[in-house]
Amino acid sequence: MKGLHILAEFAGCQCEPSLLEDASSLRKLCVEAIENVGLTIVGELFYTFKGAGGVTGTVLLAESHLAVHTWPELLGVTLDAYVCNLSEDNSAKAEALVKQLEQAFTPLCTAKKLIHRVNPR
Repeated sequence: MKGLHILAEFAGCQCEPSLLEDASSLRKLCVEAIENVGLTIVGELFYTFKGAGGVTGTVLLAESHLAVHTWPELLGVTLDAYVCNLSEDNSAKAEALVKQLEQAFTPLCTAKKLIHRVNPR
């Protein structure tokens, strides 16, 4: 359970519209960011919603997960990145992952909450 859990909201995203509207574009961004920071992908699912065109993507990591939700009509993104620290401290990787995604979405406003998970014993 020990690790870093980051919740973030990006508003006024100035990125390419495809990152907010297209599952394959969002998938490519997330996979590259995860690989860049040295985390291990074990599964994934990305889905584009018809109509408004938002995308939800989840990536299952050996170290835990990344979930991303987009609202193109609001130029908004929310994400949830949790990285466990079982055999080593992966907190810097979690922070670097969120930073890379923030840079790609180029929001005008960002809100983040960092939760430091600890063993309850």
